[in-house]
Amino acid sequence: MFGATLSRWTMSYFAAALAFLLIGETMMVLGYGYPAAAMEAPETLALVHTIALGWLSLLMAGALLQFVPVLVGRPLCCTHLALPALVLLVAGIAGLVVGFVGLSGSVDLPPIALPVAAVLTIAGFALIGFVFAVTLWRARPLPLTARFVVIGLGALVVTVLLGGTYAFVLGGVAGADAAIALTLEGVSLHAVLGLGGWLTFTTMGVSYRLLTMFMLSPDGERRSSRIVWLSGSGALGLVAGVVPLILAGSIGRFALLLLAAFLGVLAVVVYASDIFRIYRERRRREIELNIRASIGAFGALAAATVLFVGLIVTGRIEQGIGSLVYLVAFGWLTGMGLAQLYKIIPFMTWLECYGPALGRTPTPRVQDLVVERRALGWFRAFYASMLVATLSLSVGAEPLFRLASLCQLVAILVLVLEFTRARRLSNVPVSLRLPTGAQRPHLFLPSFQLWRQP
Repeated sequence: MFGATLSRWTMSYFAAALAFLLIGETMMVLGYGYPAAAMEAPETLALVHTIALGWLSLLMAGALLQFVPVLVGRPLCCTHLALPALVLLVAGIAGLVVGFVGLSGSVDLPPIALPVAAVLTIAGFALIGFVFAVTLWRARPLPLTARFVVIGLGALVVTVLLGGTYAFVLGGVAGADAAIALTLEGVSLHAVLGLGGWLTFTTMGVSYRLLTMFMLSPDGERRSSRIVWLSGSGALGLVAGVVPLILAGSIGRFALLLLAAFLGVLAVVVYASDIFRIYRERRRREIELNIRASIGAFGALAAATVLFVGLIVTGRIEQGIGSLVYLVAFGWLTGMGLAQLYKIIPFMTWLECYGPALGRTPTPRVQDLVVERRALGWFRAFYASMLVATLSLSVGAEPLFRLASLCQLVAILVLVLEFTRARRLSNVPVSLRLPTGAQRPHLFLPSFQLWRQP
């Protein structure tokens, strides 16, 4: 189910990602960045990159270390690059956040700090992307779910290159007209390719495989899932195609973006119908908390799609972009990430700890590592506070947004404690916690003798 081996560094990626999430939530509680500051303000850029890169991108990279082998049915290549990639990414992302804080005037930093941080971040993504790309290349022909990841990685490449260009311009290193034009006119493309391509499209592809496994639904390529891949890929390709138009100073960008919006909405609508079908055809009647908690994420994705269409039709996209991005980043991506971590962390911990003892002595079940009833209320609190925060952004109620962010921070803190308890086997009865042959899992750093299935 999770491949022939456990990923050695996945838990470390998850730990770093969750740390950035807590930092980002704290920034919002303290009123740092949007909506207290303008959308284009350095404070907002610091907040956005804390969440989009520090939390969501590290989470996705760590998850793919485990799930790319599952998608293609072969071991991950070049696994030794995962650790240096993590070090570069953490250092680079932290440097970018501090660099944007420096641009706001809060701290005194040399202008070169931002470009240096961008180079570190690009190098980290290049290493981890190389690991995935080589694995996918050697596994051709690829199943459809893996092709989602390929497109997501392509979107990541364009995203980080655009981001690097902006960092070099803001740091005073690049002054070419083309680089300045991209900085002035390409920020929205950077955001769409990052949130919509690298994060959302990859999540959609991986979810096809995850949800069918967790709910025991029929697993096979369908025409509808191919439509999702084709329309989503087309939308992202059109968005990326606007970049050369900006460089050439050509017209026609609006028509391309409008067509991309139509294809993107089509992909989400068909994807939603696929998810409903997977749920309806499940053979597991009683679904676990990770699936129930994901329902809120799917609801947020649907709400974001409706909001996006409404903003396009009414011509109010600039006024509503803050609410839309928040709904995608926290309702859809963060909600889905937290929900699936509630299953992935216990499952990987169970394999790592009890795998060597299976068949030799009684061992706990995966569900014994968690207490779903205790966590359910905190998932509800997370989604409720996310909804209030989204509505407060829509009406410009900053104090209410900060209060909702505080509630969300508390909910996330408790869920992180639940992840930690599962990792430490705290919920397992003492008599079953460490039977003969089992090995205690490390909290964040890897065990260098991970169990390998025969």
